[in-house]
Amino acid sequence: QVQLVESGGGLVQAGGSLRLSCAASGRSVSSYARAWFRQAPGKEREFVAAISWSEGVTYYGDFAKGRFTISGDNAKNTVYLQMNSLKPEDTAVYYCAAALEERLWAMDFVSWGQGTQVTVSS
Repeated sequence: QVQLVESGGGLVQAGGSLRLSCAASGRSVSSYARAWFRQAPGKEREFVAAISWSEGVTYYGDFAKGRFTISGDNAKNTVYLQMNSLKPEDTAVYYCAAALEERLWAMDFVSWGQGTQVTVSS
């Protein structure tokens, strides 16, 4: 199995940038695709972005296109979420999740991190 730890959250003003990190550890960590989700108070969890290293493709939620970029450093078993032009509505707890590469199409995530808080002030 794989364990995930998010970091990099904090308080930023609207229009600013932030980069989140998701470090993975455990057995066969390179066999897992990685994704970011977020959940704001009183709202449902929503998909932000995903990366499949084996297929070399990325996916984004509609609100994230053009502002957020997911990338990874396979040697460090770490995936990143670069967030630019942040808006107050981006305020949420951001979670990292892992899925077997062959199960990403089904959004079948088998491991989740504890989350990192992102707060965007206006």
